[in-house]
Amino acid sequence: MKKRNFLGNTTLATLLCTSLLAAGCAKENLTTQAQDNTKTELTENVIYGQDGRQDVYQASEALKLLADSTVALIKNSELTQQGATTLIAGESFASSYQLCSSEKFREQNTSAFCSGSLVGPDTIITAGHCITSQSDCVNTSFVFGFAVKSAGVLPTQVNSSEVYRCREIVSRVLENSGSDYAVIKLDRAVTNHAVLKVRRSGEASVGDPLLVIGHPVGLPTKITTGGKVRSTANDKYYVTNLDTYGGNSGSAVFNAQTLEIEGILVRGEQDFVYQGGCNVSKVCSDDSCRGEDVTRISQLRQYIPQDSTPSQPPVTPPTSGTPPVVASETFSSSQAVAVPDNNSVGVSSSLKVTSAPQGRKVLISVNIAHTYIGDLVVKVVAADGKSVVLSSRAGGSADNIVKTYDATAAIGSVASAGSYKLVVQDLAKYDAGSIKSWSIKFQ
Repeated sequence: MKKRNFLGNTTLATLLCTSLLAAGCAKENLTTQAQDNTKTELTENVIYGQDGRQDVYQASEALKLLADSTVALIKNSELTQQGATTLIAGESFASSYQLCSSEKFREQNTSAFCSGSLVGPDTIITAGHCITSQSDCVNTSFVFGFAVKSAGVLPTQVNSSEVYRCREIVSRVLENSGSDYAVIKLDRAVTNHAVLKVRRSGEASVGDPLLVIGHPVGLPTKITTGGKVRSTANDKYYVTNLDTYGGNSGSAVFNAQTLEIEGILVRGEQDFVYQGGCNVSKVCSDDSCRGEDVTRISQLRQYIPQDSTPSQPPVTPPTSGTPPVVASETFSSSQAVAVPDNNSVGVSSSLKVTSAPQGRKVLISVNIAHTYIGDLVVKVVAADGKSVVLSSRAGGSADNIVKTYDATAAIGSVASAGSYKLVVQDLAKYDAGSIKSWSIKFQ
């Protein structure tokens, strides 16, 4: 029997950060336990008093609405689009962090590296150390709905329509012991999640009650209550006692009474301590340890839209490399191409596309003859190098893939015309097939 290919786990090595910016990483730098039994420590945040973290399904309706407008920042490489569904890769919390059995949420996956929140129809705020450049922004997806919404149902996928990409960085500041924020414009307006309210005037005061919503250590959305403002001594950030971890960086911090955003979680105490051969959350009393730093919303609210109209990208005249966009276009190939059996290199079929999506829906139709489609990995590579996996060893022993996929989330932002490629790999023995035809439609 041929085996199906499952998503691999994310390794710690791919997510290591510098010690200066460790507060923003979902998976912090582990000091490996040496032969002399030097303890392992993860540098980040902490539990103050009682652990206030809860999954979305456990929260009140008011808090669920806030959580619904929270995004997980996930690297594009951790996502695999299969038509209307996008799979989310990830490693279990327990495995990633060598956790002791007493730790909460240890069975859940750590897929995000930072958190963000919707503050305009097409605007996200996060921490400045989470998105360091336009290139970094382009390689990041902003994912709604990565949350445990029912007891025992762990999220491993979302609707592809819930995955957004970066259009531009509106403003970004990163100071080692000051402001730390980024304001991001998304590739399209968000229509099915509410825009969160921010404090438009004044500042929080010592003792004000707080809650935070985000993705601690990259976990599905956690709502954390019971915090408060400990200090307002610095004019750029508050010190709080919120129960937060790496991956919470960029999380919106709300006033628990007004439910307005007071700021963005950016820095804090270390997360874990090594104890008896495994890691446990560090615990401090409410007013001890260094506290958790929250960039004041007043540092960035000038960049946050005050109306509900999404900003529009600038309109530029078409160039010779990007022909004018028309209402609907289809590009197709009916040239048959044999797919080599048990060959990881695979085969490709090229298609000349003389336009660009530029905001239109991208539909990819394939007609692949094969007697065991669970052997196949099928993807499309766009003119600018962006790619989308249409099928990854799905379907078991069924024959043929004759299907249309919505690839808008992955390649709808491609701005250039050129050659697109359909790539098919057969990763198991005995069954063979061919690409019979395929097409791309912009509509």
